[in-house]
Amino acid sequence: MPVRSVPGSASIANPEGGKLFAPSAARNLDVLCDLLDQVAPATGRAALELASGTGQHVIGYAARLPQYSWQPSEADPSRLQSIDAYVGEAKLDNVGPAKPLDATAAGWGAKHTPQDLIVLSNLLHLISTSEAQCLIREAAAALAPAGRLVIYGPFMRGGELTSPGDERFHASLQAHDPETGYKDDFDVLDWAEAAWLTPVEVIEMPANNLALVLAKA
Repeated sequence: MPVRSVPGSASIANPEGGKLFAPSAARNLDVLCDLLDQVAPATGRAALELASGTGQHVIGYAARLPQYSWQPSEADPSRLQSIDAYVGEAKLDNVGPAKPLDATAAGWGAKHTPQDLIVLSNLLHLISTSEAQCLIREAAAALAPAGRLVIYGPFMRGGELTSPGDERFHASLQAHDPETGYKDDFDVLDWAEAAWLTPVEVIEMPANNLALVLAKA
């Protein structure tokens, strides 16, 4: 699919030297590292980050979970260079160069080595329902047995938006692109179960976000 644009209300990466910088990524990095430290399979080795964005997250994950070999990926060609710049600067030996990957496209899951951990943050609300369903199916196909998919971001809760800020952001997303917007947590869990993923935990996160932790049997 073409890379979707985002409205001005979304967190936009701004140029900083040879890299891109997203303030929201900097704010939630420690929280996400703590989350993965808690829920990642203890014996896992291969980890894939979908929609790595600027590259700020994956170097933090690789430093916090050094037992994993991390593979960043991104659909937006303009961000691949930024990811590689962060990786090169970090000088970590457990994170590879960014791979071009559209996580909403059919077929990618079968082409990847089985992953023990797949991480996705702050994307589902920026894509359509059909794209989100496809992403979950493909991630399930890419997971190794007992592997885990961790999805982080803002969600509707039982069909309801639960804060004025969420209501405004959801409205701005749909005004920009009616196919996008917050997904309902129950719907996402249903899509996961249809892909033979088992819900392990639903964790309340700061800033009214959720983390959905899903396991492959």
